[in-house]
Amino acid sequence: MQRLILPGTVFLAVLAASFVVGANSIGADLPAHFSQGSSADYYRDLIGVVSGDWQEYGRLFTDLQGQLIWKVFLAVITLIPLAFFIHYVVIGAKEFSHDGAEVLFFPLFARIIHLIAAISFALLTITGLMVILGSFLGGGALVRTARYIHIGAAIIFACDAPFMFLIWVKDMLPASYDIKWMFMLGGYLSKEKKPVPAGKFNAGQKMWFWGATLGGGVMAYTGYVIWAMQAPLDTVRIYVIIHNVLAAGLLAFFLTHLYMSIFAIKGSLNSMLTGYKPKDEVDILHSRYNY
Repeated sequence: MQRLILPGTVFLAVLAASFVVGANSIGADLPAHFSQGSSADYYRDLIGVVSGDWQEYGRLFTDLQGQLIWKVFLAVITLIPLAFFIHYVVIGAKEFSHDGAEVLFFPLFARIIHLIAAISFALLTITGLMVILGSFLGGGALVRTARYIHIGAAIIFACDAPFMFLIWVKDMLPASYDIKWMFMLGGYLSKEKKPVPAGKFNAGQKMWFWGATLGGGVMAYTGYVIWAMQAPLDTVRIYVIIHNVLAAGLLAFFLTHLYMSIFAIKGSLNSMLTGYKPKDEVDILHSRYNY
């Protein structure tokens, strides 16, 4: 009887393979030929020891790609915008006076890096959805072009993300007050404007940052294996599954970030362009920030 391999087991297996440095990490079960051949061959054999025969993932891949993944993406791009539309109608955007003092939040270099990341990630999102939902678009040249743009945007984002990481990593480290922010959801479920516990970036922005940088790194690596390393078919299958599952999660975060940046706070998009936030907004939404 064919064994059922859960996606979580697959993910753990890939993580284990990624962090193993040498054959001795697994022990005597590793064949002697592991030190030979390409890195793709090494990981294929190593993960085979950890999680079993790759052929077992053929049916899992077929089921996920053909029957489930496109439905997950369709649900994300439908339900999340719907939820935010309801929020905007019921709660509305928070407004802060832009007439008084302002606080410099984003220097010019940070704004340029963020703009490059925003454009490239948006292209990744759009073209990725076009590929996933390609059958609804008729396939053909349109979807092929989307694939090429997707690869180009991925290269740009992969080159830009390390700079974004270095610029903001210190401000993105978790803080104890982030827990309180999570419980009150940043005060966005209330029309009342009262100080919420957040530093330069709130807990939601921190989660998006770590997802976009570290998750983006995993996406870049799996994408590289899928497109460029000529890995065995079963290896490509499992990396496609990881790539798509992670993409669905990042898409949900991206739509949330987009809503917060454009609609949830009136004038917040302008802050990213000019680098300045109203002092009134900083005192309310970033009450722990020392400026």
